[in-house]
Amino acid sequence: MKLQHLPLGARFEYEGLVYVKTGPLTASSEAGGQRIIPRHAVLRSLEVPVTEGKGRLEGAVVRKAFNVFFETCDRLVGEAGQAELEQARQRFLKAIE
Repeated sequence: MKLQHLPLGARFEYEGLVYVKTGPLTASSEAGGQRIIPRHAVLRSLEVPVTEGKGRLEGAVVRKAFNVFFETCDRLVGEAGQAELEQARQRFLKAIE
């Protein structure tokens, strides 16, 4: 399986390590740190299919992917943007309830 076939937040194994997809070409290692995953890389998905019914994503999958995204944003936003980032997080979580 290729990285492009996995949704954001999906867990996979590559070169003996477990990663979570965080972007089109990037992943975070469960051991810490980010890495660019080459397009030609063959991965082993650790996920079960995430769709049900008419292609709707499960709420738990959306929250998991969002939390991975939010953790990255939280590290990148300076102190001045923390309050606004948290407000945006709360609006998003309320919208998907």
